[in-house]
This record gives sequence, structure tokens and C-alpha cells, in this order.
Amino acid sequence: MTAGTTNKTEIERLTEFRPGDLDALCEATEEAIAVGLGFDWINMPSRQMLEKYWRGVQLVPERELFLARLDNAIVGTCQLLKPTANNEAGAFNATITTFFVVPYARGHGLARGLLARVIEHARTQGFKMLSLDVRETQSAAISLYESAGFVRWGVKPRYAFVNGTYIAGYFYYKMLDEAG
Repeated sequence: MTAGTTNKTEIERLTEFRPGDLDALCEATEEAIAVGLGFDWINMPSRQMLEKYWRGVQLVPERELFLARLDNAIVGTCQLLKPTANNEAGAFNATITTFFVVPYARGHGLARGLLARVIEHARTQGFKMLSLDVRETQSAAISLYESAGFVRWGVKPRYAFVNGTYIAGYFYYKMLDEAG
């Protein structure tokens, strides 16, 4: 970036792919996986598998996909996973998943903006609580969640197994029907 140049940022809820979106989404996902941010994949899946995954997300009514764009390029995602219709007892709670911003796009407020947009959308959908879980190694994400008012309620010592090592996972919630 040259002096005086500003980057265009955008947060959106994806309802349908624009031309080039699926390819850009797969590229961003590959970058996230390569640096250990992505979706519980350890080994890079094939492009065909990634395309199938993202097309599938669009088909599931309980999944809403939000994108972060930097200069029109997709550089991050977050999904709001709503409870299924038969989960009446848990209908008050939605879950945040597949949340990342690729490393080169950090520092533009996209992660914070993406999280805020998903929180506000969940509120407008009538959810009373949001839940999420994260590997203990994701310190930037943990700081973001805690600064946004998420409360850690539990730790699972063997949450993930990566390269022969167990990694703990942290579990969070945020009440949406309270101030904050």
C-alpha cells in the first residue's frame, strides 16, 4: 500500500455467489489452512473438496455465511450456525464457526467488523446467546472474542490433535439479550 491509499473493506452476508466468489473463497480458505487457521483441516483438501464444502454451506438452511472483503477480494469468513428445527430447547442459541481473516488482510478491522456483523445479525434473528469454540493456540481470536464480551466457560484439554500433539480448546458464550 502506498502513502495516502486506503483499502476498501466490506462485510457482507452471502446469499449467492458472484462470479469469481467461489474461487476466491477457496483461495482464502487455502491460505487460512496453510497457516493453521482453517476449519479443523490439517492437510490441505483438494480444490474440488473445498468447492463442494462452500457450495454445501449455501444449501444448508441453518448456515449463514458472512464474508470479509478487502479491495473486493474475499479475505475472511464467519458462519452463523442456527439450531435445527427439532432443537426447540436450544433454539435460543446460535453458534459461530469457520471464522478467519487471512494474515495479509489483518490490521484493517475486518475480524472485528465480521464478528460485530454476525453478533448483530444473530440479535435481529432473535437469538439470546451465541456460542463458539477455539483452539488455545489462536491467541488473536481469543483476544477478539474476549474483547467482544464472550465469556470462557470451559476448557477441553484434548480438543484437537495436530502433528502428534493434543491442543486444548476453549469454549465461549455471549448473551445477546443483555447490554454489551
